[in-house]
Amino acid sequence: MTDPLTVFVNARTVQVAAGATVLDAVRAFDAAEGDAFAAGTRGVTDSRGLPVAPTAPVHGGAIFRLVSARAARAEGSE
Repeated sequence: MTDPLTVFVNARTVQVAAGATVLDAVRAFDAAEGDAFAAGTRGVTDSRGLPVAPTAPVHGGAIFRLVSARAARAEGSE
């Protein structure tokens, strides 16, 4: 059995299974925020402030921040 990975969403520790996606991590943080991210009404950035896709794989120690979908699009277009 594989140990869970620790990631951070909005500075909160979240445990996810190995092979989890960013969407899985956001849903573990808050189910409603996960639904908004999946629907495209919320965005997520990595520790550098770059937008990440819901299907992107996570790695241990990854840092994610929830942002408005508009902000995520604007940051990705620079």
